[in-house]
Amino acid sequence: MEKNGQPAVNVKNLHKAFGPQTVLNGVDLTLESEETVVVLGRSGTGKSVLLKLIVGLQKPDEGSIEIHGQDITGVPRDQLNDIRAKIGFLFQDAALYDSLSIEDNVAFPMRHHDHMEESAIRDRVRELLGWVGMENSAHKRPAEVSGGMKKRVGLARALALKPDVLLFDEPTAGLDPITSREIAELILKLQKEQHVASIVVTHDVHGARAVADRVVLLHEGSIVAQGTFDELQRSRHPIVAQFLNEGGS
Repeated sequence: MEKNGQPAVNVKNLHKAFGPQTVLNGVDLTLESEETVVVLGRSGTGKSVLLKLIVGLQKPDEGSIEIHGQDITGVPRDQLNDIRAKIGFLFQDAALYDSLSIEDNVAFPMRHHDHMEESAIRDRVRELLGWVGMENSAHKRPAEVSGGMKKRVGLARALALKPDVLLFDEPTAGLDPITSREIAELILKLQKEQHVASIVVTHDVHGARAVADRVVLLHEGSIVAQGTFDELQRSRHPIVAQFLNEGGS
């Protein structure tokens, strides 16, 4: 939720390079309370790196990242961990622990951050798995369920600590069209029922249209356009027109 009138996320002049390769080149991005911003772009344009910088998994070379007005780029690790606990991250491959059951995967953040009673953790896990439609698979291992089901479990885990901000890295990548639509519907359900602010990184134009309040197009490390999906469709910018016409391929 919005705190002290500050945006949920405010990224200013963000730069990141790996050796000679510039990945982000002066990115500015604001995410308001309860807003869903979709960051579109081809593979390799820096979308996933942007998310990892926002959650503190990587450090920028230059620029600032504020979460509810607090710059996280130079804070001590324990303080960063407290801030990070309020950011849910759905990794592209769901990043579940293969050695744990589905219910223990969802419980993992609570057992490591919240100092909750085990009975309360079990109740919360049951609630979350029910919310994503995975309550009947609680005792299975990740290897025993489909890719779409893993994404659902990853989403349940991302919600475990009741985050203010959710980050989605290619939530529909590798999924068939029906499952992709189901994941998009879950993101819409989040908007309506959980009231979190979300950044969704994807190259899936159809998914972006379904969930975005605002769309940002990232190209070669820079934002070349942003607005509603309809506004981008009316854009005469050649990169925007090419990307939307080709469906993000």
